[in-house]
Amino acid sequence: MNARLPAMPGAALALAALTIAAAPSPAHTPDLNLPRVSQKAEVMQTVGLTDITITYCRPGVKGRPIWGALVPYDKVWRTGANEATTFEVSTDCTVNGQPLPAGTYSLHTIPSTGDWTVIFNRVAKQWGSFAYSDTADALRLKVRPEAHEFTEWMSFSFPEVDVDKATIALDWEKLRVPFEVEVKTVDTALASARAAMASLAPDDFNTPYRAAAFAFQNNVALDEARAWLEKSLSIKQTWLNLRLKADMLAKAGDAKGAIDYAQRAIATGKAATPPAPADELAKIEEEVAGWKKM
Repeated sequence: MNARLPAMPGAALALAALTIAAAPSPAHTPDLNLPRVSQKAEVMQTVGLTDITITYCRPGVKGRPIWGALVPYDKVWRTGANEATTFEVSTDCTVNGQPLPAGTYSLHTIPSTGDWTVIFNRVAKQWGSFAYSDTADALRLKVRPEAHEFTEWMSFSFPEVDVDKATIALDWEKLRVPFEVEVKTVDTALASARAAMASLAPDDFNTPYRAAAFAFQNNVALDEARAWLEKSLSIKQTWLNLRLKADMLAKAGDAKGAIDYAQRAIATGKAATPPAPADELAKIEEEVAGWKKM
């Protein structure tokens, strides 16, 4: 026996049909896209020939007690909000003197009333530190925090940068947690120079000049630097490689030879198209005046 549905008035039937049509199907619900309370940030710094990239989310103080409260002492912290902070370094390096291979790591910390522990963990992609395991740690080190001016939104920065090292600072509330990353820029650059010289094109005078200038300026591989410069000069003499030759001779104590090459550099620079910068030629003339007094 078939049961019959109760009759519905025409208006009610139309309203029911409209309600069903307007309700979204679960399979077609649009993605909900809302801003995060702690916004994502990224800071990158090249140190010599090494790129260091830190990606993190920035919580705010918002009038709350932070250390020992919102961020507990003596517990692993994601060092930010949302996903764990990541630390990427493009070449092998040392952090506070301890080795860390090139790669991408999650960066955790253990805040304390004394020294903090900074942790580089091989599992880069983690939500917070909830799945953190110390069995995947690549490096742990102790860092002494410092008093610092108030910072509302947590931030990472590179307050000091040199050709082979940089200081990285975590700032939040009234605290700074600094650590130093050191890289082997000179070794990496010399390896690159040697490789470039091994495959030098017959008319390439600039590569041996640049390689020689780098080695001379950093006071390394000086025998190679002299050989590379002679190669550059044998292909083409420019005011730059002549000037470098003068500087090398002056450093070796040969003032007469230095003056000769410096004067040739000045003449070559003036005759070049376009001419060498006037201020650079003036610097060479000042060097000549000094060498004449030697």
